[in-house]
Amino acid sequence: MKENICQVKMALVEKLGVHLEKRENLAPVAARILAYVILTGKKGATFEEMVAVLCASKSTISTHLNHLQDLKKIEYFTKTGDRKKYFIINKDSVIHHIDKVIKEWEEVRTLHLEIKAYKNTINLEKIDTNEEKFDLSFHNDYIKFIDEATTSIEELRKKLQDKKFDL
Repeated sequence: MKENICQVKMALVEKLGVHLEKRENLAPVAARILAYVILTGKKGATFEEMVAVLCASKSTISTHLNHLQDLKKIEYFTKTGDRKKYFIINKDSVIHHIDKVIKEWEEVRTLHLEIKAYKNTINLEKIDTNEEKFDLSFHNDYIKFIDEATTSIEELRKKLQDKKFDL
């Protein structure tokens, strides 16, 4: 059973690693380290286990761990009487990512409002003609979606900030 869980975890490390390479613009090993840390959770992942599990050299793991710390993607804690560092995801980096997403959505929302206003103005000019008017329902629905998604992700952000749950 434990071996199967390990296989599932490593398959997810690879899949999430590929995703993080693209989304976060990370080197392949750095992306796998971040994925492994995410999937290990709050107990933390040690340098030694990452060297063993990710099949990379100590210097490679060390370089990428330092880079991920510089990017504030991960942080570490120590345990009394234990010389190891336990690497965990940095909650602030998740909050920063959420802030970035919200900003992008606000820009898209503003753009759709401007497009909708323009199309509405054109539609008003077409009142006395048989010319086909713009359908504004897509913009209305898309703006509604962005508003609802923003509200939802802001709730998630608040829970993270208020430390309502661990990553």
